[in-house]
Amino acid sequence: MWSVAHLPFPVQIRLGQLLGLLSYYFARARRHICEVNLRLCFPELSATEHRQLVKKTFLSNGIGLIEIAIAWFRDPEHYRQRVSVSGMEHLEKALARGKGVLLLSAHFTTLEVGGLLFSLFQKMDITYRPNKNALFEAAMFNGRKRHYEGVFHRKDVRSAMRSLKAGRILWYAPDQDYGAKHSVFVPFFGNPAATITATSRFARVNDSAVLFYSHYRNEDNSGYHLEISPALENYPTGDDEADATTINVLVENAIRKQPDQYLWLHKRFKTQAGGKAASPY
Repeated sequence: MWSVAHLPFPVQIRLGQLLGLLSYYFARARRHICEVNLRLCFPELSATEHRQLVKKTFLSNGIGLIEIAIAWFRDPEHYRQRVSVSGMEHLEKALARGKGVLLLSAHFTTLEVGGLLFSLFQKMDITYRPNKNALFEAAMFNGRKRHYEGVFHRKDVRSAMRSLKAGRILWYAPDQDYGAKHSVFVPFFGNPAATITATSRFARVNDSAVLFYSHYRNEDNSGYHLEISPALENYPTGDDEADATTINVLVENAIRKQPDQYLWLHKRFKTQAGGKAASPY
């Protein structure tokens, strides 16, 4: 990973595309998951358009694997000339309140490099899900610790809350399926999806501003664009379903701008109110 992180950028992109192409043909189980997700979320696509989006998604995922190496083993300054930002004024305004900022994001293939590039402009704390492989976990934790001051286990709620109470930025991605516990079933691209309710609970801790952070790879793979939304108004409302729906709409809007860069290989609809038998996979 260290060696890959220090290759020339165009070579990194090409290598990522090759990995994506290989996984498209050989990772059949993951391709099935991707195909199901895209059929559910984009039913308007023709068979040809659907097939093209699936393949493009795998190419993006391949590049995302290379970007993980970049994020964990490369100095972000090396990529400063390849990134543009919009909406930073919204974040600065929210920070000025002194109440902390809950910076929401989604699991795009650019997630790791999006965090790396964000560190060029602001400091933040993150929550993460540990990996079962001890060596990979060490590489991941140490790589992230280079860029983030606070790296909290996703179950370490107290540390996350202390971050917000200290007026810091807490980066949080609430868009994956973590099971029915602490979740509500609300629409995601028109399909019922188990959506965690922790987002609104975090926001209530210190009356923290909630903003959405999007990170995209340029269409020509020349670099990246980061987008930060204005602070959400009237959030949280106290209604878990309404709040979860608000978050899903934000995620949907971000995905529609660059659908191939989202992590469609995750079983987003695995948990269903009807139980395991209702899973579309």
